[in-house]
Amino acid sequence: DNTLNPDFVRKYILDYFFEEKQNLRFDLYDVDSKSPDLSKHPSELNDFLGQVFCTLGEIVGSPGSRLEKPLGGIPGKKCGSIILSAEELGNCRDSATMQFCANKLDKKDFFGKSDPFMVFYRSNEDGTFTICHKTEVVKNTLNPVWQAFSIPVRALCNGDYDRTIKVEVYDWDRDGSHDFIGEFTTSYRELARGQSQFNVYEVVNPKKKMKKKKYVNSGTVTLLSFTVESEYTFLDYIKGGTQIHFTVAIDFTASNGNPSQSTSLHYMNPYQMNAYAMALKAVGEIIQDYDSDKMFPALGFGAKLPPDGRVSHEFPLNGNVENPYCNGMEGILEAYHCSLKTVQLYGPTNFAPVVNHVARYAAAVQDGSQYFVLLIITDGVISDMAQTKEAIVNAAKLPMSIIIVGVGQAEFDAMVELDGDDVRISSRGKLAERDIVQFVPFRDYMDRTGNHVLSMARLAKDVLAEIPDQFISYMKSRGIKPNPAPPPYTPPGHTLHTQI
Repeated sequence: DNTLNPDFVRKYILDYFFEEKQNLRFDLYDVDSKSPDLSKHPSELNDFLGQVFCTLGEIVGSPGSRLEKPLGGIPGKKCGSIILSAEELGNCRDSATMQFCANKLDKKDFFGKSDPFMVFYRSNEDGTFTICHKTEVVKNTLNPVWQAFSIPVRALCNGDYDRTIKVEVYDWDRDGSHDFIGEFTTSYRELARGQSQFNVYEVVNPKKKMKKKKYVNSGTVTLLSFTVESEYTFLDYIKGGTQIHFTVAIDFTASNGNPSQSTSLHYMNPYQMNAYAMALKAVGEIIQDYDSDKMFPALGFGAKLPPDGRVSHEFPLNGNVENPYCNGMEGILEAYHCSLKTVQLYGPTNFAPVVNHVARYAAAVQDGSQYFVLLIITDGVISDMAQTKEAIVNAAKLPMSIIIVGVGQAEFDAMVELDGDDVRISSRGKLAERDIVQFVPFRDYMDRTGNHVLSMARLAKDVLAEIPDQFISYMKSRGIKPNPAPPPYTPPGHTLHTQI
């Protein structure tokens, strides 16, 4: 009421997806009437004060996840500015580590002792149960000690500490017809008490209990240890100032076809973008929110360069070897269009030089302050597979990820191998430390009508979906913790009230 510097209290909870472009719009009104419904008011009672458009990625990618933007929407008028800040909800990140043993379980096997294992279930809102963990099988014992295991707290109880957790104990059988020994229930709050008399559970088989008057239990299960720690999330690092650097490498080999002909993958159609430009824009528009200076190195490979026609597998699209940086997505697209007019498409298709190019930069900053993403767009079969594998295995130790988008109709078997989802990639007998390559064929995202726009968001989503996990796996393997976020914003003239 009656202020030009309002500090809004209400919080809005949104699902955040790194790999999607989540558009937001904020409209501000001056409300003078009693009814809270804006649509019902005569317009003169509610003056429009301005609006702002942004993406959720822009807010979380800003320093301290705090974005200040000028309000617009009223021609010729300064409308002030809006400050948007985001924070990640905390109950999503705890991970619990626990270990159990059992005593005097029922003997189920005719010839030896039982081979026990446990299955954990979390209860759902509707009273059903969902399996969330299985222990390993301990062979031939009625007093097993299972290995410690870690599980996200949200998987165990959905963040609700008093919700029932059901545990079933089985005797493993080779043919899969495992014998039920018994069950017990607990909750996260009980388990969190750690090793104590409260965390010794009787394993009960309800059928036996009904049949036998003297039945006590089918053994006991004891909690040996319980610890909980916070897992850092992707956003913790972004909030702490880690920058994501985006580099593009474009395939200029002759197999793409002559750019002046409409059959070419590099054809410049005045009415619609070619596959290279579309893939570039789809991925770049999302990643640019996480790079504060919006300056992106853009490289080409497999072309003959003027003036002397030497073949290069690592040339700057803007022609400036000293400074290959382009300003924003527009800058990259512009440099790409210009280079098509000046270079001659040639070959072969070598990936290793551009991978090593980015790896050199990544090797120089391994403290967690920067992470590098290389987007390679290519039409074809790799000529330097051995060197590329070696380059990727070396790069897997560095803060970087590689995205490969395959355009055109070629066979992409080699790319699938580099992707390493099924079989981790290796070179000279050395396995890659992390899986850092994601490959997608562009043709999977073209719909039959040639209406690409629907599929561009899906392309970006599939291409970028693995990046946060690859990013976290690097930080974790190096023991890098996020920097503390800058202190929360206090509007000028407000004092912070301490709650007592």
